[in-house]
Amino acid sequence: MAAADNATPLMVLEAVAIDTETTGLDPRKAWTVELAAVRVAGGRVMSEPVFRRLVRPPEAIPRAAAAIHGIDDTTVAAAPPFAAVWPDYAAFMDGGAVVIGHAVGFDLAVLRRECERAGIAWTRPRTLDTLLLAEVAQPDLAEYSLDSLAAWLGIEIQGRHSGLGDARACAQLFLALVPRLRDRGIRTLAEAEQACRTLTEVLDQHHRAGWVEPVEPPARSDREAVFARIDSYPYRHTVGEIMQVPPRMVAADTLLSAALGTMVGERISSLFVHAPDADPQRVRPAELGIVTERDILRALAHDGPDALTRAVAGVMASPLAAVPADAFVYRAIGRMGRLGVRHLGAVDEEGFVIGAVSARDLLRLRAGEAVTLGDAIDQAEDVESLAAAWATLPRVAAALTAEKVSARNIAAVISRELGALTRQAAVIAEARMREAGQGGPPCPYAVAVLGSAGRGESLLAMDQDNALFFAGGDPDGPEDRWFAALGIHLAAILNDVGLPFCKGGVMGKSPQWRGSVATWRERIAGWVRRSRPDDLLSVDIFFDMRPVHGDTALANDLRAAAFDAAKGQIAFAKLLAESAGAVELGLGFFGGFRTQHGRIDLKRTGIFPIVTAARSLAIRHHVIERSTPERLAAIRGIGLGGQHDLQGLVDALGIFLDLVLSQQLDDLQHGTPASNAVAVKRLPQRDRERLRLALESVAQIDWLTRDLLLGR
Repeated sequence: MAAADNATPLMVLEAVAIDTETTGLDPRKAWTVELAAVRVAGGRVMSEPVFRRLVRPPEAIPRAAAAIHGIDDTTVAAAPPFAAVWPDYAAFMDGGAVVIGHAVGFDLAVLRRECERAGIAWTRPRTLDTLLLAEVAQPDLAEYSLDSLAAWLGIEIQGRHSGLGDARACAQLFLALVPRLRDRGIRTLAEAEQACRTLTEVLDQHHRAGWVEPVEPPARSDREAVFARIDSYPYRHTVGEIMQVPPRMVAADTLLSAALGTMVGERISSLFVHAPDADPQRVRPAELGIVTERDILRALAHDGPDALTRAVAGVMASPLAAVPADAFVYRAIGRMGRLGVRHLGAVDEEGFVIGAVSARDLLRLRAGEAVTLGDAIDQAEDVESLAAAWATLPRVAAALTAEKVSARNIAAVISRELGALTRQAAVIAEARMREAGQGGPPCPYAVAVLGSAGRGESLLAMDQDNALFFAGGDPDGPEDRWFAALGIHLAAILNDVGLPFCKGGVMGKSPQWRGSVATWRERIAGWVRRSRPDDLLSVDIFFDMRPVHGDTALANDLRAAAFDAAKGQIAFAKLLAESAGAVELGLGFFGGFRTQHGRIDLKRTGIFPIVTAARSLAIRHHVIERSTPERLAAIRGIGLGGQHDLQGLVDALGIFLDLVLSQQLDDLQHGTPASNAVAVKRLPQRDRERLRLALESVAQIDWLTRDLLLGR
């Protein structure tokens, strides 16, 4: 079983549910008479394998105990002693797996005492207690016995007070609690542990009874430590920076002799192959094949020199595998590894092939397990596998931080994978609708991410921001109803995976964030005509939109139309800026940090004002770049604003992102949900001074924005 880490979602946790039957209730005196366990994986209780072994204690089994579990001295007369059974039991628990039990502290205390008596080294496993989890999920229940909780959740216990029956019931109870815990914002293993630690009164009772602490996590696993040692180059550079431009293409009727001559003459190892009547500059991967030097060598080995008189269409592979040119290099490495290919096409936002990438280009770029993140998301076929892939993201972020990759680059990686997550969730949602008999899409459509994901500036405290666009249909017509259902599935899948619902309702399932092209064009025109900031709440993040699934041109055309409609509309840009509200200052009158509970919210006091200003200026001056630094650079490029002031905002944004990401990683490691609030006292003095200077840059942003909005 895979070892879990702090960020592993509970819904995909691989675990072992255990139960012990004993001679009594005092763990300091009790002996085991039965050991049992079942495995939990992929959100299911596994029917096989299971573990059940009777154990012969060195003392007689009391009648009171036998009356409960039905195991008496006769039953265990031929059973082995604990020391003979323990190696198999420990192997079944698989070392790295999380152990689940109901009142598991008792079971652990018994097992520890048995090992001590037998002279066996005992290592405490990482554990979760369903008794504690139930109290976290539903604090107002009258009692939390296994029987009461099973009745509450509709679980039928078969074989109560038998080791295997109780282990199975515990496993089922755990799975039933997962969605209830998720509703309380508890999604990961570390968050569940931290929530259980808050039940101090219950934990004190267990301690007084001599039980083992049920929620004491071990130190960071070796697997996480190894994961941190990666080559950061693939996360710093995009495919577009290393690809061959333009890609070398030949027509499908080109002879192999001519293709070989081209490869030798130009020292390249492959050629993309297009239809004879196609425009090589306007082709998509599905319309292309690829012929490599290895393909030609295989043809020569099979047919001899006659092979060179054949057309390349006879030996090419198709379709061409590809990655976006603006994707980070780790995605190209991961895709080559999964597909077992050595060449990829690189495509632009419209899906046309604009470059080529070969294994030679990537030979020195190896980042180990981390590069599989993107393809693991792309290949997920259900919610469980999607959640498991998404759960590795914090580990990747921590590894890149350790390699001194800037938070700005890490945010771009996170945003890219958030887009991939949304895309794959849409694929799964569409499959669900087909399975439910609702058919496929009634017309072309696109899914886009908005806000920070669109800008490439997401960190680890995120929720859903997405929109749906479809080619035609009337409001409340059959097309809209189909996409409304898709939006509901999409939002539910993302929420289950670990991307919470947007509190502001910015999701494709909401009518205001779903519509036909005609409906969206009407909305855009209406936005520009609005006269009050309150009418434009959340509208601004539409301009950050990045399509991630479906007909991307459909969404990009709407974004371009929005920028065109807003061009020169000073009043509209000002209203968007005002709709964000006044800047919340992070520094007090005497220069001290304004904190709540020792933390300062750097999104509200730093990141949000800079992002809002850059976006408003971009809309006003028709700057179509998405990221905040690119927008501010473009504003400088057209001669607006002081170079020092605008660059100061870019530098300040980088500082805010660095500090927020560092805090988020620390919080996640300790089971605290990621937020944008940074604990000031934990910062080294140098970082405090950097933060103070960055906040001073933001303090003047209101007047700077007003001045630049009125510029030429």
